Amino acid sequence: MADGTAETTSKPATASMWRNRDFRLVWLGATTSDFGSGITQVAYPLLVLALTRSPVIAGLVSAARAFPYLLFGLPAGALADRWNRKKVMIVCDGCRAVNMATIPVALWLGRLTAAQLIATAFIGGACFVFFDAADQTCLPNVVPPEQLTGAVSAQQMSSSAGTVAAPSLGGSLLTVFSGLPFIADGLSFLASAICMSAVRTQFGGQPPPGGPGRRLWSDIGEGLRWLWRHSAIRLIGLTACGLQMAISGASLIIIVSARHAGASSPVIGALFSAVGVGGVLGTLIAPRLKGRLSTGTMLLAVMWMEAALWLLLAQATNLLAIAAVIIVFALTMPVFGVASLSYRLAVTPDQLRGRVGTAFSLLTWGAVPVGATASGVLLGNFGPRTAALIFGGWVVTLSTIASLPGGLRKLDRRVADEAARSS
Repeated sequence: MADGTAETTSKPATASMWRNRDFRLVWLGATTSDFGSGITQVAYPLLVLALTRSPVIAGLVSAARAFPYLLFGLPAGALADRWNRKKVMIVCDGCRAVNMATIPVALWLGRLTAAQLIATAFIGGACFVFFDAADQTCLPNVVPPEQLTGAVSAQQMSSSAGTVAAPSLGGSLLTVFSGLPFIADGLSFLASAICMSAVRTQFGGQPPPGGPGRRLWSDIGEGLRWLWRHSAIRLIGLTACGLQMAISGASLIIIVSARHAGASSPVIGALFSAVGVGGVLGTLIAPRLKGRLSTGTMLLAVMWMEAALWLLLAQATNLLAIAAVIIVFALTMPVFGVASLSYRLAVTPDQLRGRVGTAFSLLTWGAVPVGATASGVLLGNFGPRTAALIFGGWVVTLSTIASLPGGLRKLDRRVADEAARSS
């Protein structure tokens, strides 16, 4: 300035995301719903095993919950970009509540069958696909960009914190009445729908360019092409797919291992509470690690740690050792999830978030039926130790490939190159 004094400008500080009413409602709805799902996480396979005494059928039920992503994942993403995303989430929550209610009703009537459990799992999975397609888009519309990583971490941390108590509660409720865990889960979906109804912010979603006559498959193709041409997201997606194939078999293997160690249903529920403890720790450290380590280094560290954990699980013969493995397992997953999800949300255009999100999820959730079915078959034929060794061998192989030149170690260089080309 003319008088020689320095003119300073200060950018207004962004208010805390916790003072954002809509974020609090989204967070509360997600936390309540995740808590309910945590209650049935253990109750579902325990009920199947009690009804059928077949690990294979238990694996099929787990696969049925994930199979809808293979059928509906891509159309759901394209439709979420066309429809009112908030209304999609509310309707799906209502449908999931009704779906859960059919299990205790059938139990009360004495007519529950394995076929109904598989059908219920499939319907719940289909509702989740459409809910998730819309849910993946909401946070960038609710919080500013600089708070996105924190918002993702907050949701994952509360979800993990809820699972500290939820599995134990589910196991205890199962001993009182087998339908109670599913009643609780249904009520959690209703609570989530109420929270979403109270949110004032719209989550986007609009008719595609070209008008209402534009074909749905054209929208789907646009999302697929965008993901595949973005080499960083493509690489993360393929890596997550391979890792998810093993992770999807972990719960059933851990449950059968615990039962072989003499654990009751409430004890197994309490054991799975360790997932929540590890998850809370993981979501606390994930943002800090993201600020200090490259994305590729973080993802590789998670993969090698999980490879070692599978081999340790194969040797675990008592509940304390199994619990220790579960805690560290759960700690690694938020580190992978926060790094990959916050980056994907930040770089994907809003009008493509539904399609790109479900295309990415198709890679990961498409691996779940394979891993869940494989775990049931391996457990039925060889037992938990051999099943854990086989999954461990798969993750070791996957980690070795990802560590080769041109793999995840080059991820951040690819991100920088693409940012330079787009600038």
